[in-house]
Parts: sequence; structure tokens; C-alpha cells
Amino acid sequence: MPLRLPRPDRSGLLAVVLGALGLTWRIWLTVVGTPPTNSDEATMGLAALHIAQGRDLPVFFYGQHYMGTIEAYLSAPLVALAGPSVTALRIPTLLLYALFLVLMYVLVKRLFTAGLAVLTVGLLALGSDRIVKNQLIAGGGYPETAPMVAGLLLLTYLLATRAQTRWYAFVGWGALLGLILWNHWLPAPYLLGAALVLGTSRVLTRRAVGLAGAGLLVGVLPLVVGNVQAGWGSNSIGVFLQLNGAGTDAGWWDRVVGGVWLGLPLGMGLCEPSACAGWSLWWGPVLLVLLTVALVLSIRHLRAADRSEADDRSEVGDRSEAVDRVRPAMWLVLAAAGLLSVLSYVRSPAAADSPVESARYLSVLAISLPVALWPLYRIARNGDRRALPAAVPIAALAVTMLAATVSLTGAVPEYRADRADKAAILAALRERDLTYVHGGYWTCNWITYLSAERITCGVVDDRLDRGLNRYPGYWRPSAQAVLAPVGSPLDAELARRLPGTAPEAVGGYHLYPAPPD
Repeated sequence: MPLRLPRPDRSGLLAVVLGALGLTWRIWLTVVGTPPTNSDEATMGLAALHIAQGRDLPVFFYGQHYMGTIEAYLSAPLVALAGPSVTALRIPTLLLYALFLVLMYVLVKRLFTAGLAVLTVGLLALGSDRIVKNQLIAGGGYPETAPMVAGLLLLTYLLATRAQTRWYAFVGWGALLGLILWNHWLPAPYLLGAALVLGTSRVLTRRAVGLAGAGLLVGVLPLVVGNVQAGWGSNSIGVFLQLNGAGTDAGWWDRVVGGVWLGLPLGMGLCEPSACAGWSLWWGPVLLVLLTVALVLSIRHLRAADRSEADDRSEVGDRSEAVDRVRPAMWLVLAAAGLLSVLSYVRSPAAADSPVESARYLSVLAISLPVALWPLYRIARNGDRRALPAAVPIAALAVTMLAATVSLTGAVPEYRADRADKAAILAALRERDLTYVHGGYWTCNWITYLSAERITCGVVDDRLDRGLNRYPGYWRPSAQAVLAPVGSPLDAELARRLPGTAPEAVGGYHLYPAPPD
């Protein structure tokens, strides 16, 4: 008898169309070199290159001991097949984005309604500059985190409601949790919430705990191995906490302004490239209020479910009873984890020191978008006199996201020029038979990666001293030449040390002969 797949309903078809538009937008951006690559992405590319060549099996992002290398392992087959390129790094991130949309649709449909699931996919299909940077650049920790967390939450719901009871589902839940812990600690509030929901759902028998624990050990094994190799002084937890607390002595007000007033609109895709101004900024406090309202309502629903369960004389194991309690518990996880993520970011000096770039730390907040919109959506769907006032903020949010998405097209020529400049620099180095150069951090690793290590680059600081070389093997004190962005402090230092030398200008850089030691 032939296998018959279930026919997608109308909401499913609409979600597919919206998701396909979002994926097409990101594919087009990738083709035109947007967003541009950088040395962080190239560092992950070098890890993928070394994996493909069988030279190394890195556990952590080169040069640090707290972020995993899942992206490198996903990209390694493509790098082995087609050689080092930005495309080889971004095909996996494009697929991860598509997976994220699928998981979010299923999760939101289970927790709320099909209509809100379609709306969520539509909003996630939009992509401002900050959003597509988080989703496409394989710089470690962001493109894979959102789909992994969404998958863990969905699996948590299925297990807690007994919709899935197979042994491998518990193993998978533990393994996925372990992989996320290895990859990045950024989504810790969501992981804690998922663990609490599953732990209080009355489905964890000794066997289930053992299966989940076995999966956890498998998933977290790279983290354990990496920490043992690094030694106690460089364990990933300590390093992450130390980095999270490093920075200036910025005051709380500066952190709140950078983290909420500016960070939330940027992190949720409501701003133009590298800027957020005007009425878009008001979405920061609005989103905070929406999450707080969702938190309060989810607690109310959870308490009501608990009272109903206490009064119910039916069998405790009834699945509908489990669904009635697990749903508001999952709402609470989404709302609380979103607020805790914002609070954690506000506590970090990065919120005040570099709010535009550091807004990437709020990338996982997209998972909490449905619960923030749920109270408004439910009122709007009722169709009474309150429907229009409730629908207006949702429509305004969508329009703002759309405007931010369209604004990215204005940056495409600049980003394409950046790609052309990089190609020109590589060509100039090859023409001059240069195989080892010095440069700044944001210059070196993409040269080494895109040239497949035929040209290697050692990082120097603005005083030409040894800089942050994430892969120590690339450092040598003497170089054939030095690359400096035109007008940079390094450019000024080289001009001072080499008076009368006319550097070659190529791709926005000055190429200097190496100064004498």
C-alpha cells in the first residue's frame, strides 16, 4: 500500500510560502555578498578547513574556551568538496535558518494556535541587517543556537504531554541539551526552563531519566573533553563568566539604554543597518512590557491549571490534563527566559560599550516573540470592539520589521564593494608572491582562510606588537609586508616608522613593506 503523506492545511501552506520568501531573501543576500564576511567567520572557516584536511578536531572556537565548533563540523564537508569560500560556510547556516522556521511553526502551533504560528513565521521571514548577520554569518554561537533551542523546547513539550514516549526521544532530548551546552551558554534560561518543565511533568521514570542522562553525556562529551584538555584554569564556564563580566565600568543607566532602549529593537530586527533611531527605539520598552504581561498571564493560567488538576478526580495520567498544564508552563518558560535574557544582557558591560554589535547576544529572543504577541493576538482574533486596538501594535511591529528589511537593500552596494575589495587584496598578494604578511585582527584570518592558507597572516596591534592570534601557528615575528586599513591607527604607525615610503593602495588598504625590527 503506497505511503500517503498528510495534506498540509491552509495555515501550513501559508507558512511554507512565507518561509520560502524568507529563505529566498537570505539566499539572494548571500549571492550578493551580504552581510560581508569577517575574521570571526574566517576563524570558524579555518577550523572547518582543518577538520576537512584531518589536521585537527577543534572542540572550541580557536583562541577561546567557551564556544563550540558545530558550524565548523557542518561546513567541513563543503570545504573539503569545493575548497574554502564564504558560500561553503553559509550553506549550513541557510539550512539552519530553514529548520528554525519549521520548528517554530510546529512549536507555536502546538503551544498557541495555527494563526499565531503563521504570523510568527511571517515575522521571522523578515530580515534586517542585524538579524541576517546573526543567522547567516558562521562566526560561532548564533546561527545554530536558535534552531537547537526551538527543537529542545518542542521536544520538551512532546515528552511532557506524552505525545512522544519512545525511548529515543528521551535520548535525543538529553543529547540536544548537551550539544547546546557545548555550543554556547547564551540560551541558559531556556535550557533551565525546559528542564524544569520536563522534570515536573510526571513522565520522568527511572528509565526515562537514565535515557536522557545517557543522551546528555553524549551531547556534552566534547565540552568535557575540551575542558579536560584545557585544564581547570581555562574551563569553559569560568572563561564565559569572566568574559561576560569584562568591560568598562559603565553605569546601570548606560546599560539599560544600550540593552533595552537600543539593544531590543536591534536584536529583534526593527532597525536599519548599524543604526536605530526615531520611533523604532520605542519598541524596546514596548517589547519589555509585552513580555512582562505574557509572564503574568502565563502564571495565572498555570495556577488555574493546577487548581483544575487538584479538583479533577480523573486519572492523573490523562494526556489532556497534561496538555492543559504543560502549555501554560511552556508559555511561562518563553516569557521568563526572554526577560532573563534581556536582564543578563543589561548586566553585561557590552550593552553599554558596544550596543550595536553586541545586540547579537539577544538573537535567541526571537523564540519568545510568539508569547509576547499572544495576549494581543488573542484579543485581536476575538473580533469584538477591542480587536482593532489589539491588532494595531501587531501590524505596526510587522511594518517596522518590513521597513528595516527593505532598508538593508541600501547597504548591499557597500557590502558588495567590501567583497570586491577582499578579492582585490588577495589578488594583489598573490601577484607579489607574498606568502606571509602582518595585519590587524579584522584583516588576517579571512586572508588566511580564503587563500586556503597559501597566504598566512599574523595579527599585530596598532603598535606592531603581537596581537590576538586565535590560531598561534600563524604567528611569526617577521613578515614580508604589512596590510593596514587606510586611515587606521596601524596605518598611521606604519607611516611614522617608514617615513618617505609610499605604500601601495589596494582595496581600501595600504600595503607596506615590513618595517625593520
